Amino acid sequence: MVKKKNIVSKLWLKFTDRPKYKQYKWDLVNYSHFKFTEFLTGNDKLNNINKIKAVADATHKLNLTHSGNAGDIIYALPTIKKMQEITGADINLYFRLGRPMDLPLYNSHPLGNVMLNEKMAGMLSPLILAQPYINKCELYTNEKIDIDLDYFRSGLVPMNKGNIARWCSYITGVSPDLWKQWLFVDPDKTFSDTIIIARSGRYQNKYIDYSFLNKYSKVKFIGIENEYKEIKQFIPSIEWIEMKDFLQMARVIAGCKFFIGNQSFPYSIAEALKVPRILEVAYDVINVVPEGENGYDFFFQEHFEWLVNHLNEGQ
Repeated sequence: MVKKKNIVSKLWLKFTDRPKYKQYKWDLVNYSHFKFTEFLTGNDKLNNINKIKAVADATHKLNLTHSGNAGDIIYALPTIKKMQEITGADINLYFRLGRPMDLPLYNSHPLGNVMLNEKMAGMLSPLILAQPYINKCELYTNEKIDIDLDYFRSGLVPMNKGNIARWCSYITGVSPDLWKQWLFVDPDKTFSDTIIIARSGRYQNKYIDYSFLNKYSKVKFIGIENEYKEIKQFIPSIEWIEMKDFLQMARVIAGCKFFIGNQSFPYSIAEALKVPRILEVAYDVINVVPEGENGYDFFFQEHFEWLVNHLNEGQ
């Protein structure tokens, strides 16, 4: 719960610590949109394994809903996968579109002011449907929902620290195996000798310089055009791979030599695939954690350059 400050405290914070003031304002707006903490503790909510199994045993299916962001959905999948393994039920995932997004400290996002729109859902669905533990993936049209995975936004789960991949486990009581692969695709082996990079404008470590990657051959970028234009200033020879959907993106990442990314959607795919991957960690929000084999992260330039050389030489 966000405690509202009095006018004196608010003004003092505004003029003495502008970043914390922006965070406070964002917290207030976010809390007003997602004030449903009481739903988490009611007896009718499926917030432990026994309750989930009881419904699955009776209906042989579980209907779940999630409203995004796209990366949050990828990080929800290991909990969903574990849920299917425990219950044996058909898992039906429904996307809820148009939920407002309040942006902390930064002021832009590829989807504007919503977390999931129809275009993004269309790009995401082929990847979700390719997973063996998913029975159905569709837009929500008033189906009966057993578990609303958006409950992690209630205010009880700290979202600026820890690991995004655990958020849905906290509100369901289902503990995922995060060290194991949870996305499965056929690798595109035409990229087996290629370094794939994705770097969003958000969550950048401002002390990191990507220019040293000019000395490596076959470096390609995935992401939106504005992000590509930004990184091309540092790596002029880098090529952009445009994606028709996220299944294609996952196949490219699965087939690459290794992946470099910051705390954005493409990294969530690399993490789920457990490919050799390097994570650029942002100082202000640390809520993505490499787990399992082939995962590395860094704060500092020298460590970054050593990791790239290490993976490039196949050590």
